Amino acid sequence: MNAPLPGHIAAQNRRARHEYFIVSEIEAGIMLVGTEIKSLRAGKGNINEAFAGPMQDALYLFNAYIPEYQSKMPFPHETRRPRKLLLHRREMVRLMASVAKDGMTLVPLDIHFGQRGIAKVQLGLAKGKKLHDKREAIKERDWNRDKARLLRDKG
Repeated sequence: MNAPLPGHIAAQNRRARHEYFIVSEIEAGIMLVGTEIKSLRAGKGNINEAFAGPMQDALYLFNAYIPEYQSKMPFPHETRRPRKLLLHRREMVRLMASVAKDGMTLVPLDIHFGQRGIAKVQLGLAKGKKLHDKREAIKERDWNRDKARLLRDKG
């Protein structure tokens, strides 16, 4: 199987930007087993319901679904197991403090492959949106689309 191009997105959480205000983004490595990497390279995986949080003095990715690889592997992986995130200690402490003190959430935005073909997770430090914020964002998006359409038709 060919290695995916750098920046190839294996799984994406499209609802994250609708449900949350993304305050900052950070890229983290993720510890995966061989069959998980093969599934991600095949474009399978779902992080729509996933979140990151502390466990045993480290950050883990919870509830990310990476299906079993389709070939007859003797030791298949668990599909929704917690996966350890690889960050520098200082970054991890800062993120854990923000989650604990400011009431923020760590949301995975996507899983992609870096320059060397290594799987990375783009995490967003997020604050939840209220219903009226979501409506406002939808109105603004619709207005920008209509404005672009009008400008395109005029010129």
